[in-house]
Amino acid sequence: MFKWARHISRIIKVGYTLSKHDALIDMLELFGDRPKALSQLSKFNRKHDVNGKPETRLVIALQDLGPSFIKIGQALATRPDIIGPEVALDLLKLQDNVPPFPESQARDIIEDDLGASIEELFDEFEKTPIAAASIAQVHMAKTPEGNKVAVKVLRPGIAKAFGRDLEAFRWLAGIFEFFSSEARRLRPTKVVDTIAEVIALEMDLRIEAAAAAELKHNTKDNPYYDVPSVDWDRTSRQVLTTNWVDGISFKKLDEIKKAGLDSNKLAENLVQGFLGQALNDGFFHADLHQGNLFACKGNKVTAIDFGIMGRIDLKTRKGLADILYGFAHQDYDRIAKAHFDLGYVPADQDYTKFKQAIRAIGEPVVGKPLREISAGRLLGQLFETTATFNMHTQPQLILLQKTMVTAEGVALNLNPDINMWEASRPVIEKWVSENLSPIAILKEGAKTTFETLARLPQIIEDVEQVIHQMREMQSKSARRRSSLKLFMYGIVGGLLGSAIGYSLYMLLIN
Repeated sequence: MFKWARHISRIIKVGYTLSKHDALIDMLELFGDRPKALSQLSKFNRKHDVNGKPETRLVIALQDLGPSFIKIGQALATRPDIIGPEVALDLLKLQDNVPPFPESQARDIIEDDLGASIEELFDEFEKTPIAAASIAQVHMAKTPEGNKVAVKVLRPGIAKAFGRDLEAFRWLAGIFEFFSSEARRLRPTKVVDTIAEVIALEMDLRIEAAAAAELKHNTKDNPYYDVPSVDWDRTSRQVLTTNWVDGISFKKLDEIKKAGLDSNKLAENLVQGFLGQALNDGFFHADLHQGNLFACKGNKVTAIDFGIMGRIDLKTRKGLADILYGFAHQDYDRIAKAHFDLGYVPADQDYTKFKQAIRAIGEPVVGKPLREISAGRLLGQLFETTATFNMHTQPQLILLQKTMVTAEGVALNLNPDINMWEASRPVIEKWVSENLSPIAILKEGAKTTFETLARLPQIIEDVEQVIHQMREMQSKSARRRSSLKLFMYGIVGGLLGSAIGYSLYMLLIN
């Protein structure tokens, strides 16, 4: 009862802020027609319009609601199937810059978590943070060993704030699913759960440190993509210390060009680096906005901030490669087959019609540079197809979809004439040839066969043991049956003997 009251109170407060910016109605319209009872509400809020764009109003409202809603808004951007492609693309632009918390609090957190004073940990520690975001802020420092480092400190009280807001949204999502069949199809509770999982991982900076270490290991052979090393001695749940990145932020395109770096090559390296992570390892950086990317010597892309990472299993990667390869080569039969094989499209749907719908998505973008392709329209068509053919959204692809859109935007800023398909082609074709070609399939089959043969002696031994156990059980069962028979025979014999003895006794006494 009290939880309901608390949730309702929180949602009313959120609704008021959205309404203040005329964003409440925009949010409601995402799920259907505007409720008549709220039709007059916008008349009182027109002064808050910004360029008359509902998605801009929504962004401003979320920023007004504070750090936790900025992060939730960014997470919602991963679900264009629910909020619409235009709003999703706009939410990707949410500014994750918020006022810093006091340096004294940062020092307290560092000292409490690492069990040592700032002076023991660092020779130098900059009081003013170089960046402050919704979850943490970063200070520049120098270790006694002479290493320049970036020290990320979790924002005080942020975990509690997220927990409160997500609990309220989970409650509201459950209500939506109870009353709406369309909501049940889109699974908003699953969306909230996914957001909660992502944010929970971000609240433990040791998880981020492990992600950075894994990605660095995976990309060690890529000369055009790098990840800073983790200083594990100065890393804990609320503190993450990494090597300082000596590069130029992707936000500063003019400085990149002045430094003599090739923005076209950087765009290509970014796209290929991301696809290589997704296809080769199934583990990729899922927050590739400009603020997390640096241009370094030799046109190397260096990524930071590993709070949001994505994983996809081998089966999904094979399907993804088929889909991307199919679009690159206009092989729509391959794309359609991949969707059906993965179970994205139910088996009872019309294969021919689905392939035709995929063709309608792919043909308009063939051979065009990225600047001539509307990502919003492309996504809109894709998710219209999703609804038409009763496709359920795939949670394991949520972050991948979002990251592809973000990487596309960053690449476009570096090189307006980049063709994503051409940039992607080398990575996709190499992966397909190594994993999906007839020879690769034969090799995989042979590998499986050899592995089975290698295990054959153990399998035979296991089978023999099972047979032996079954025989033992049968033997024990037979012995038990024999004992039971003897016992029953004994009882029957005893009863017969008693009866005969009693009869003889009666004859004698008579």
